[in-house]
Amino acid sequence: MGHFIEVEAGVRVYVEDIGQGQPVLFVHPWPLNSNFFERQVGPLAANGFRFIGIDLRGYGKSDKPWHGYDFDTMARDIKAVIDFLRLDNVVLAGFSIGGPIAIRYLSLYGDTGISKLLLMAAAAPSYTQRKDFKYGKKRSEVDLLISQINQDRPRQLTLYAKMYFKQRKSAQFLAWFQSLGLEAGAHSMVHSMISLRNEDVRGELNSIRVPTAIFHGKKDRSCPFELAKELKNRIPRSVLIPFRSSGHGLNWDEPEKFNAELIRFLKSSKV
Repeated sequence: MGHFIEVEAGVRVYVEDIGQGQPVLFVHPWPLNSNFFERQVGPLAANGFRFIGIDLRGYGKSDKPWHGYDFDTMARDIKAVIDFLRLDNVVLAGFSIGGPIAIRYLSLYGDTGISKLLLMAAAAPSYTQRKDFKYGKKRSEVDLLISQINQDRPRQLTLYAKMYFKQRKSAQFLAWFQSLGLEAGAHSMVHSMISLRNEDVRGELNSIRVPTAIFHGKKDRSCPFELAKELKNRIPRSVLIPFRSSGHGLNWDEPEKFNAELIRFLKSSKV
């Protein structure tokens, strides 16, 4: 079932809602949408879980306003979805940019109604290097990416698709992956990347109290594995699950392992 949910006056986001049981709310990576998780839907529904996939504002079928691509606003959109669907006992699952957005959600709204946190290839705690943080992208690298998006977005998405995965993918798969990115607004992609460049959730990690699993590819070229180790060290009650043969797109590089670890985490009473 699909829902269009108004998150603020004149702005609706699209939400896929499939299955029954405990809700697992997925926050997708830049610059894709909830279809990126299509291979997780079946295993979740078959194991008694409810897939909730949000297309963040600016992406997929959602509206694409000029404003609102900071982490605070996107976390507020998630809160509006949770409230509209009256979700409880939610597993909040953030992938890449969805990771720091999920962390910001907990920082702003607490963990009432949230039972677990799953961070997948998370662009956190800081996507970019800082004076006191040596991991992640250089600010100049992000600025170059923004420039390339503005100059030739289809070409940049083609290059991004080839970098995203460690395991070889068919031309048809890469074309599908690129098509997900082309559904995004060009301005949405740029404004979100600016947020990724500027935002920093390091100070919000030690307040996370829900059981947390960190899934991360050892060969991730977008968000280096060192980011996952930083998250593990800073988040109480967290466990790090490495994916040794995966790049950034670990749910497609090692799908069987990913789904098995996902179901194991969801069913576990403790991490």
